Amino acid sequence: MTPLPGLGTQQDFTTRSGHRIGVISYRDGRFELIVCNHGDPDKVATSVDLTVEETSALANLLGAPHLVAQLTEQQREVAGITTRQLPVAPGSPYDGRALGDTEMRTRTSTSIVAVVRGGTVHPSPRPDFEFAGGDLVVAVGTADGLRAATEILDKG
Repeated sequence: MTPLPGLGTQQDFTTRSGHRIGVISYRDGRFELIVCNHGDPDKVATSVDLTVEETSALANLLGAPHLVAQLTEQQREVAGITTRQLPVAPGSPYDGRALGDTEMRTRTSTSIVAVVRGGTVHPSPRPDFEFAGGDLVVAVGTADGLRAATEILDKG
């Protein structure tokens, strides 16, 4: 992961054939898929702006569970920060309610970075995203904050 100061982050890899492919995650929630020139890996040959829905569809095509596992592993590299997958049980106080209703960041200092529903990843969910029983919430925060987040999703 490469920080892009003021913009967001870029993650990329080089294919066996020598093409560099990457995703730029902008701070405002936008995503951009980039493919670099074969002969010049620092020059972008083409780019595609992706909506949240398109990003989710691409993640699903590439294997949503693998994406969540990779995010978890990347977050483990940051001292003091942990990624945890928290279930929203059917009948939870937030089953059918919006993410914003949890006031999660204010109450626990954790951030919800994705929600997995039926094998599809919904990255960077907005405050109006409605939870459903069976969702798996991907949250990032301290150990104490994540314990508190679990309690909130379980008991309100």
